Amino acid sequence: MLGKGPIVAGVNGDDILRLDRDHVWHPYTAVPSTVPVHVVTKATGLRLTLADGRELLDGMSSWWAAIHGYDHPRLNQAVRDQLDDMAHVMFGGLTHEPAVRLAQTLSTMTGLDKVFFADSGSVAVEVAIKMAFQYASGTGRPGRSKLLTVRGGYHGDTFGAMSVCDPVNGMHHLFSGLLPQHVFAPLPPGGYGSSPDDAYLRELDSLVSAHAHELAAIIVEPVVQGAGGMRFYHPAYLRRLRELADEHGILLIADEIATGFGRTGEMFGCDHAAITPDIMCLGKALTGGYMTLAATLCSQKVADGIGVLMHGPTYMGNPLATAVANASLELLAERPWREEVKRIEAGLLDGLAEAAGMPGVHDVRVLGAIGVIETAEPIDVAKIQDVVMAHGVWLRPFGRLIYTMPPYDCGTDEIAQITRAMVAAAATL
Repeated sequence: MLGKGPIVAGVNGDDILRLDRDHVWHPYTAVPSTVPVHVVTKATGLRLTLADGRELLDGMSSWWAAIHGYDHPRLNQAVRDQLDDMAHVMFGGLTHEPAVRLAQTLSTMTGLDKVFFADSGSVAVEVAIKMAFQYASGTGRPGRSKLLTVRGGYHGDTFGAMSVCDPVNGMHHLFSGLLPQHVFAPLPPGGYGSSPDDAYLRELDSLVSAHAHELAAIIVEPVVQGAGGMRFYHPAYLRRLRELADEHGILLIADEIATGFGRTGEMFGCDHAAITPDIMCLGKALTGGYMTLAATLCSQKVADGIGVLMHGPTYMGNPLATAVANASLELLAERPWREEVKRIEAGLLDGLAEAAGMPGVHDVRVLGAIGVIETAEPIDVAKIQDVVMAHGVWLRPFGRLIYTMPPYDCGTDEIAQITRAMVAAAATL
């Protein structure tokens, strides 16, 4: 019966795990989960404290979001101060200082004029796609109803976002028959530091030219493909896509949800190619990992071509989220994040080098504060997590990837601890 039973309070770790098994469905798992779940009781600085007393160095920044670490006094205070005024107010017909300030800051940082707030990265991508299609229709080209992207990408778990994820090797292949069919270029060849492949550039030219009449936009993750495989590619490919979009009157959407705010060594992935997209999606690190918030930005030209955008998340522009986002971006501007990311990159390169020659390891790659060991075969997630946790580290591997995206506060010793754990995990393959 609905409403029956008391709210559970004061339970211990074992009780929480039991209730979790009974009622909670975790991301990317079956019910019950085949991968162990661990109860966190506290998160401070760079570390998570588990219910059994163990402390783990978080090498994931809570899925790439907590770039300043946990329990940061500046961010804590921003939430407390905003809570004294209001926790939430609808954004339809109303506005407030934290959201307006954040929009101004993001516009200044990106060179894009208009900011549409959302509540998750997937929704930000959905909004970007709607913007592109409405712009095509509003500018007299309603036949442009497709998108072009590259294989190996990941843009979120909602339907529009799934339709531009990798259709063969991505995690959403079960839905392929239900999704809109878009145009996919091959996987970008080589890595970030490799020479651009002229044949691939010609293939991009040919593909865009052949489909330009039906393309509303090109959508890509700049320089780094995230959850689709943690691959890096040369900025020349991104630069050429910008040129092709301009040549054919197509919009360019940059999904910077994973790459934004310094993760790759530049503030945004697009900065590696010195380009500005027409539409940009932001999320994850936007609030420093404190609250869910995302944004879709566009140029004035795009906004003028769209007119009325029929979208409006209930928690759009949430005051608490935008207030802590402002504090996080202020903190990022003050800290030497470029030097921090370079230090992390150097530590990852040094610490992961040993794994390159190990049996079962396909590739080792590093860019900015991203370190990846790619295995030849799919990994046993539970087994790998046991190994890294034994080394005092929290990672969340998937597919054929043992990877890290640590907080920027990580020093040389912490990066060495993370890489030792990753190499030890690779040694068990």
